Amino acid sequence: MNYSFKMNHYCEQWIADWCQENGWTDYFEQQSSYWAFPPQAVMPTPIPIQVLRSIKVKEGLSLDEKQWCVLAIVTLVTGLVISVMTAEPVAGMLGFAGCAAIVGRLDDDALPE
Repeated sequence: MNYSFKMNHYCEQWIADWCQENGWTDYFEQQSSYWAFPPQAVMPTPIPIQVLRSIKVKEGLSLDEKQWCVLAIVTLVTGLVISVMTAEPVAGMLGFAGCAAIVGRLDDDALPE
């Protein structure tokens, strides 16, 4: 089994649609950034950060982000339920810590300001 703990902040289809609309071709992801060939170019360039931000604002959360959010909620609720049932705060604190770690990953740190 191949488990990936990487959170993809963009849906591949969003990037493909933008590339097709703007004449960019052969997009690919490398080291957490998207690259493609601009119109009539022979060398790939990174898709501009402003474009990625506008796609994100327009489309919202990706499927990966939604799944991680559900996992964060389940982790927190499970920890709180176990904490209440056992009258020990450790499980609740672990649930909160897991939720905080997941929420921290929602920040798209690959894109500088």
